[in-house]
This record gives sequence, structure tokens and C-alpha cells, in this order.
Amino acid sequence: MNVPQISTSMIAQSGAMQQVGIAMLGKQLDNANANGAMIAASLASMPSPSLEASVNPAVGGNMDLRV
Repeated sequence: MNVPQISTSMIAQSGAMQQVGIAMLGKQLDNANANGAMIAASLASMPSPSLEASVNPAVGGNMDLRV
């Protein structure tokens, strides 16, 4: 059994696994950025609160509190 040969192959394999993990994290980061951009765009396209108040004037005008 050749110990130096085994250790170098294990080091090479762990390096490859680390590169795969980094690549997967990069893809996840890209997906998160794209999802964030889509959420921001959908929030920007929502109607303004003043438009909602003109359609439903009674909604959000009162608050019931009990102490």
C-alpha cells in the first residue's frame, strides 16, 4: 500500500468536490438574485395605496383596540 499516492489522490478529490460545491453555490446565488429582481419588479408594478383607497375606502381606515 502506497500511502503518499493515496493521500495525494484524496487531496485531489477533495479539491474537485470543493470546486463543485463552489460552482453550485454560485448558481444558487444567481438564482437568488434573479428571484429578488422579479420580486422587486412585481412590487413596483403593484397599484399605489391611493388607488386601493379609492376602490375600497373603508379598508384600513379603522383599528379596533382592546386594553
